[in-house]
Amino acid sequence: MRTVTMMLIAATWLVVGCAGDDATPEPVGGPMSAVVQLPDPEYDGDLSLEATISARRSVREWGPEAVTLDELGQLLWAAQGITAEWGGRSAPSAGGTYPLEMYALASKVDGLEPGVYRYRPHDHQLVPTIDGDRRDDLAEVSLGQASVGTAPLNLVVTAVPERTAEQYGGRAERYVAMEAGHVAQNVALQAVSLGLGSVPIGAFTDDEAARLLDLSDGEVVLYILPIGPPVSR
Repeated sequence: MRTVTMMLIAATWLVVGCAGDDATPEPVGGPMSAVVQLPDPEYDGDLSLEATISARRSVREWGPEAVTLDELGQLLWAAQGITAEWGGRSAPSAGGTYPLEMYALASKVDGLEPGVYRYRPHDHQLVPTIDGDRRDDLAEVSLGQASVGTAPLNLVVTAVPERTAEQYGGRAERYVAMEAGHVAQNVALQAVSLGLGSVPIGAFTDDEAARLLDLSDGEVVLYILPIGPPVSR
């Protein structure tokens, strides 16, 4: 029975869960580099899970160092990386519908041009969508929060709720919000493991944030996660 269930979940993921992964949008604002292959994630960190939970704090001020490409890849893997051969991801999703998308607003990431990138989980790649350092714009739509405007990296969690609504109807809104919480906690704990700080941001103007990221109709912003080395690193 379990084998049949897993096969059904895998089929759902193939049809619904990786929607959007293969589409490569044209960059907005000018030419950018090609798709970026991220370094392979690590599966055995230096800190225990208990230690990362104990050490996690909201961090809003950043040191001068850049985030590395390895760190960015590890954070995105923790958020939505593939962890099973059938396509299961690092955060649970109702019915394997995977409504979430991850965007990286890279401002100071070693080896990466400043810009906005969409994460492609099944290939562990970044797809460039908008060029240039957009953190000031993101801070503006986030009610002027300094932690957003000064962070070397902002991860943005978006959702296409219709992917989940097709299976769960009116309960999709609840399930999608729960899933975003799973992802944000994964990112926060992975940041601690890497010696980085983070803070979850929920205060922003929805429509303006969506326009800034040039999101498609039906895709909404749920979380903004500024990340960087803490001042005391």
